[in-house]
Amino acid sequence: MVEFRIDKASGLPAYLQLARQVREALRLGWLKPGDRLPTVRDVVATSGVNANTVLKAYRELERAGLLEARQGSGTFVKATLGSVDPEVMDRLRGKLVDWVDEARAAGLEDEDIDALVGSVLTEGERIEVP
Repeated sequence: MVEFRIDKASGLPAYLQLARQVREALRLGWLKPGDRLPTVRDVVATSGVNANTVLKAYRELERAGLLEARQGSGTFVKATLGSVDPEVMDRLRGKLVDWVDEARAAGLEDEDIDALVGSVLTEGERIEVP
């Protein structure tokens, strides 16, 4: 089951945070086709967002073909994202957890870690300015 968390300081609208968390859970294999998502009422109770915010996130994911609402039954995962073997994802995630622990022990804050990861991800995309 996905436990949603909203970071009010992130600057990202809450519905996009919810949608992103579902997408991440799909990529990591934590949600699979047929899984039921928390009800709107449950998400409101646990995350403190408005019901319309949850509905907006679920509708966006439905439009993307990832979820389907079943009248009277709830919202279910319809498709998945990512094609990497879940064991490979688990192994890489474990290495990343170790790396983040090492970075925090070295005094890096989350923004420092984000900057480092972002710089590595975009390393091949840089355009050199003469």
